Amino acid sequence: MEIKNYTYLFINLACIAIPLVASFYPKHSFFKEWPYFLPANIVVATLFIIWDYFFTAMGIWGFNPDYLTELYLFNLPLEEVLFFFAIPYACVFTWFSINYLVKNNPLKRYQAAITISLAILFILVGIGFWGKWYTSLTALLAGTYLLLAFYKKRNLSYVYLSYIIVLPFFFMSNGLLTGSLLDEPIVWYDNTYNLDLRIGTIPIEDSVYGFLLVLMNIDLYQWLKGKLSAEKV
Repeated sequence: MEIKNYTYLFINLACIAIPLVASFYPKHSFFKEWPYFLPANIVVATLFIIWDYFFTAMGIWGFNPDYLTELYLFNLPLEEVLFFFAIPYACVFTWFSINYLVKNNPLKRYQAAITISLAILFILVGIGFWGKWYTSLTALLAGTYLLLAFYKKRNLSYVYLSYIIVLPFFFMSNGLLTGSLLDEPIVWYDNTYNLDLRIGTIPIEDSVYGFLLVLMNIDLYQWLKGKLSAEKV
């Protein structure tokens, strides 16, 4: 096995390494949140892995074995499964930190308008491009989720702010996965099922897919923390 067979694994490790070490910062320790975050992460990861399984089976996307250790869970590389734990951990840690570091969130007063605007946009895109399954399913799920958040008057301002902050790192890691700086992409896409619009090498749908993944992890983590904390009282 060559060193490049560990490329996807190294990308996962690079994404989680600093957030994992920083989780033990004494003043605001994220590791103390693990009893709430880890179960939430497992549930959300399971849902996305099932989604991933079917899209891979349908040929909507796939993986280049030249950059994999060739350890598989069903039809998914081990590295792809780890993606759904490493990326949410890094993003939720960022959200957790931003909540302490930023006391006056500039997006707070606009967050309801942002939520309903994104919800309507995503739903319209999902309906308008029905049949392009990566585009339509991702957009409809994200739009519906945001519509429910708006209905429940959820304040997503810190979710938006933290996602904006992680976007440069998203472009770096996802850029590598989709072929930036490499001879071939690690993850390939059949453009029949997406809009074939790219940010560099990254399908534009990936940014919405990633946002939904992070939002669901944060939401379930918060809900579980509130529920378990209430039971201890």
